[in-house]
Amino acid sequence: MKLRFIASLTCILLLFSACEDVIEVEVPSDTPRLLVEGLIRVDEQEAFVPVRISLKETNGFFEELPVTQAENMIISIERFDPDGNLIEFLTSSLAEEAPGTGIYIPDPDATFDQRIPTVFLDENVRFTLQLRHKGRQYLAQTNYVPVVPIDFLVQGNATLFEGDETEVIVAFTDPPVVRNYYLFDFGASEFLVTEDTFYQGQFFQFSYFYEDPIEAGTELEISILGVDKTFYNYMDLLISQSGNQQGVFQTPVATVRGNVFDVTDIDNTDRVDNADRPEVFPLGYFAIVQENVNTITIQ
Repeated sequence: MKLRFIASLTCILLLFSACEDVIEVEVPSDTPRLLVEGLIRVDEQEAFVPVRISLKETNGFFEELPVTQAENMIISIERFDPDGNLIEFLTSSLAEEAPGTGIYIPDPDATFDQRIPTVFLDENVRFTLQLRHKGRQYLAQTNYVPVVPIDFLVQGNATLFEGDETEVIVAFTDPPVVRNYYLFDFGASEFLVTEDTFYQGQFFQFSYFYEDPIEAGTELEISILGVDKTFYNYMDLLISQSGNQQGVFQTPVATVRGNVFDVTDIDNTDRVDNADRPEVFPLGYFAIVQENVNTITIQ
């Protein structure tokens, strides 16, 4: 009986092994696109804006994104009065931090200091990023967005589906009158966006659940960032496309367009977003926003 069982099992294994076929999956290929990683987080207690812009190119699925270099890159800074009149203008020339990194910072070898002082910042300051890459010209514009601090972080004891999630309760106070949008960074590429439609000008708190168990004694760093409506919509779509499992500027499941545009052939402002040339656009985002950071130790 035992020998018969072994013989039958052998026949079954041979049958399954004979049915194994190599399946070649064809993944979509596309012309590489420039990917601009330009989220700049400002701590207003620091003397200068920590400008670091990373350039990569998209490639095939399952492959690491290669870095790439710009032929030139500058940031123009315009400051306006409350009536919209330009009152101050300056530029910051960027250079690659180290050869082959694709990371650009204010040029340390320039004749004059290219760093941007944080005292210069308020909601009436507009930044324009201009860069040239492989013979094409790209442009992005953004306004500085301040943000309120986090009032407190508290560990909760509620759970969701698995029963071993970690709850963190986040509280902040929304400023009155103006519409505000927020991006929360919970670490490990976990992000959340919210806007103040239902709590404008009020104290607001919510629970965030970490799905993976967190060891007691772990210190978590949680950030609140101010964002405008355009960046809010971009992040909302990116989070939903990626399942919140990848970084802000990684290639999403579906192409999510940011605020960086190819302006090589544009001769008027009516075409700045390439709406009539849908095949010509880079990926990524350029934003300069205030960030406030709090920490909590898990019990």
